[in-house]
Amino acid sequence: MSTIVTPPTPTAGAPTRHDPGAPGVPAAVADAPAAPGRGRGRRRRARGGLWWLRWLSPILLIVVWQIAGATGILPERILPAPQLIAESAIELLRSGELVDALAVSSVRVAQGLALGAVAGLVLGVIVGTSRYADAILDPPLQMLRALPHLGLIPLFILWFGIGEAPKVLLIALGVVFPIYLNTASGLRQIDPKLRDMATVFGFSRRQRLTEVILPSIAPQVLVGVRQSLAIAWLTLIVAEQLNATTGLGYLIMNARDYFRIDVIIVGLVVYALLGILTDALVRVAEARALRHYR
Repeated sequence: MSTIVTPPTPTAGAPTRHDPGAPGVPAAVADAPAAPGRGRGRRRRARGGLWWLRWLSPILLIVVWQIAGATGILPERILPAPQLIAESAIELLRSGELVDALAVSSVRVAQGLALGAVAGLVLGVIVGTSRYADAILDPPLQMLRALPHLGLIPLFILWFGIGEAPKVLLIALGVVFPIYLNTASGLRQIDPKLRDMATVFGFSRRQRLTEVILPSIAPQVLVGVRQSLAIAWLTLIVAEQLNATTGLGYLIMNARDYFRIDVIIVGLVVYALLGILTDALVRVAEARALRHYR
């Protein structure tokens, strides 16, 4: 009579070890891949260890630029060396010209962004929640969006004069459409089951807004805000170069008349830094808002 030998049963709570050569262990278990968290951790550490490469190429570019300018390979009348540009920036800061221009330009962008954002949100909510409004309002808005808003500068000057109004309204016109489109799209994509759940639980209008609608459309609206910020700074560059006596655009145009390429580059660098800074602030606000709603 043969005796059947069964493998010992592991006790509860005792650690087990999958040995590929051990009898009774399925091949699928023996060949199971490592935990996905470990792979992600390695990739994250690998990316974090290469952070210095992101700074290496810009630094090398500036060094090559400085050497080319100092040796005369790159003429100053074409592109001044970084040292001369830095000296011009320090000079503008000491004289207060750059600070005053920055303050004026920031106010214009803030006013245009606020006006365009409010209009975009209102239009987006109306069109995104009503099929009749979508059929009536969306076609003319899409026609207006297809127009290059910078090409409307002559009309804006004729309609609103040469003061602050055409500059702010031109920025607002460029800002309104990204926010409008993202808001309307976000409202259309809200899961109907969430609305039904809110109805079943008897949510009030305020609860529906704060617990269902805002968490659903917040990511898309903030994407629209980021797109609008880039358009606002781009529009400002053009708007301030027409009939302006203050601002970064005026500073650049005045430097052009005196062939001050270094001052022009300082102004462009400030524009770029402002765009990066405002985009970073919106990204921080986006992360906090999503964390709050989660």
